[in-house]
Amino acid sequence: MSESLAHRAAGDAPGTLLARLDELRAADLPVHGGRTMAYVYDSGLPGIEELAAAAHARFAGVNGLDMTAFPSVVALENDLVGAASRLLGGTAATAGTFTSGGTESCLLAVLTAREHARRTRGVDAPEVLLPETAHAAFHKAAALFGLRAVTVPVDPATHRVRAADVAAALTGRTALVVVSAPSYAHGVIDPVAEVAAAAAARGVLCHVDACIGGWYLGHLRRAGDAPEVPPFDLSVPGVSSLSVDLHKYGYTPKGASVLLLRDAELRRHGWFAHASWPGYPVVNATLQGTKSAGLLAAAWAVVRHIGTDGYTELSRRVHRATGDLVRGIGALDGLRVLGPPDASLIAVAADEPALDVFVVADEIREAGWYLQPQPAYGASPATLHLTVTAAVAGEKSVARLLDALAAAVGRARQRGPAVVSPELRAAAAALDPEALTPEEVDVALELAGIGRSGALPERMAPVLAVVQAMPPRLTERLLPEVIGRLYRTAE
Repeated sequence: MSESLAHRAAGDAPGTLLARLDELRAADLPVHGGRTMAYVYDSGLPGIEELAAAAHARFAGVNGLDMTAFPSVVALENDLVGAASRLLGGTAATAGTFTSGGTESCLLAVLTAREHARRTRGVDAPEVLLPETAHAAFHKAAALFGLRAVTVPVDPATHRVRAADVAAALTGRTALVVVSAPSYAHGVIDPVAEVAAAAAARGVLCHVDACIGGWYLGHLRRAGDAPEVPPFDLSVPGVSSLSVDLHKYGYTPKGASVLLLRDAELRRHGWFAHASWPGYPVVNATLQGTKSAGLLAAAWAVVRHIGTDGYTELSRRVHRATGDLVRGIGALDGLRVLGPPDASLIAVAADEPALDVFVVADEIREAGWYLQPQPAYGASPATLHLTVTAAVAGEKSVARLLDALAAAVGRARQRGPAVVSPELRAAAAALDPEALTPEEVDVALELAGIGRSGALPERMAPVLAVVQAMPPRLTERLLPEVIGRLYRTAE
């Protein structure tokens, strides 16, 4: 273990510790400037981080476990939930919960639906019905809470789920139907109204995953020069819940999301209460017990500071930048945009066999940009994912990105695609993910270009090509092994 991270009997000076943190951060992707087009959200506004940090510091020690001891938690949460409800089609009956992020919001939506189906319809073997483009968080929820995930294919041209396919897959065991607004991989909005109507006709709950797009789309509707946004929120008949992240297009610090539900009666199915022990009575609205109110306060401060008009203007900038990028990428030889997108997420595929988007990702990363590689799945080819934030807005930023992408395409074309041998494909297909021994895991990872040290190669295209060639179940078996090798126990 590095000496600077090792435990010492004597504590380190604050300056030493902060310098070490700066040293560690230097190896990360940048979180400002718009060049990291996944994972981070940059408003480009001055003073936002300082405000959030100051608000967080004031509430860092406040425990959200017991709001009767800390009524400030209720006041802040009610304010944020109310803002989300007003923006996203809520009514006076709408209830909500502040959570740690989109995954927790999605988990709670599934848990609530499971309990609602069990208590109101007697469903004891529940299913959650998902378009194949639904976020992985819903599969995680199904695995954690004992539901069967039933996936429905999407239209191969639009990448949206078809309402008729959802209706055909509904059964008496369906506890929840999920739609995306938009889907992460392609940035398109599912036909929410049609799917929600089909679910409601069978008495089934319908959740809208608007984690990444809800705050942006909700404010974009207020921009007079923006196109009409398809109906997607709680105002749509049949929609029973919706998740929206504030740490995405709300530009708050990471760890802020809201789950909205049509009323408090539905919300109660997702809460946990316990009084059958000699300690204090426990009521948890989220999966967490003890939780700092710091992130709640930081999110509240940022949302109140930017305000509705501010978010509308940021959404307008993002919309324009997205349109400029879609048109610019479409004009580049060898690339095409899938969708087209309904929101601020762009999926870019290669338009010629000799061009490998994974190689393009490596090339443009060396030029200081991060575009997220997405392996092929189903009808969707391998793509590059771009999350467009307000920091990207502006003709100069868009032009710089398009120039860098054009240059990366040229270099990738010269380098050629990453190739997986037929023998390796056959070997991967023959492996049983559930029966792999530790020795076979080592061999499989070596073939994928990942050694025993767990260190990832600088160029990821060869690794991603192997991942794409593997059956998904094998990939799911091996990926935790890769991540596990990055972590080491104390020496």
